[in-house]
Amino acid sequence: MRVHHLNCGTMRPVGGKLVDGRPGLFRRAELICHCLLLETDTGLVLIETGVGTPTVTRPAEWLGAGFVRLVHPDSDDDLSATTQIRKLGFDPADVRDIVLTHLDLDHAGGLVDFPQAKVHVHARELQALEKPVDRKEASRYRKVQFSHGPIWKSYRADGEPWFGFDAVRELEGVPDVLIIPLAGHTRGHAGIAVDTGDGWLLNAGDAVFHGGELEQKPHIPFALGFFESYMQTEKTARLDNQRRLRELVSNNGAEVTAFAAHDVTAFERLSQRSRL
Repeated sequence: MRVHHLNCGTMRPVGGKLVDGRPGLFRRAELICHCLLLETDTGLVLIETGVGTPTVTRPAEWLGAGFVRLVHPDSDDDLSATTQIRKLGFDPADVRDIVLTHLDLDHAGGLVDFPQAKVHVHARELQALEKPVDRKEASRYRKVQFSHGPIWKSYRADGEPWFGFDAVRELEGVPDVLIIPLAGHTRGHAGIAVDTGDGWLLNAGDAVFHGGELEQKPHIPFALGFFESYMQTEKTARLDNQRRLRELVSNNGAEVTAFAAHDVTAFERLSQRSRL
């Protein structure tokens, strides 16, 4: 299996190091949408889609005017998953399967660019989209992003143990890719683990917002931590899953490489490693 690391959406909120942890306060922070393109024996698999091509021409409609004002996403077609897939020499139509950690707009916004693909997601997340429990839950999902009618394949919370996590499932028709329940940020949030043949790669999505949360003495930039708490759906589950992710990294870091979806530092490190 070959793994390509793609940034399918750069966001530039104010706050500098209070958001991304990098030096400099009086600058815009940089957050990214870390996606994976897998070359497998059964075809191309895309893990996460980023914000999608409609962000280039109609960002306020696609992402919401409030989101655009808050995070200032780049309107750059070169960041779209479709453009990057073409630059790698593939046809986006050859992406047969898409796997999502959850359905927030910066993770699922690109589904519309792959209408022929089967979309793998946790069943509780699909339920949250279709039958939200309250106004706050309903407001986090952009219905326009799903109006094309995705081809869903959902997974219940049952399965096998995996490095201290329960109810882990291998995806149907996508060998060597697992969906791992990591509720908290949303009620159906999941991590996606890939057996690369040289160890596991775990996209923890928004179960953690910053790589520092995976360290034994966890830390997160102040403003980003505030936003993480504000966006959570289930606090107890989120904190418990973060604890288990830290244990995973501490005990099995040689076998499993975990990363946060928006952490630009982790993206740069893993991208560089994959090119060596």
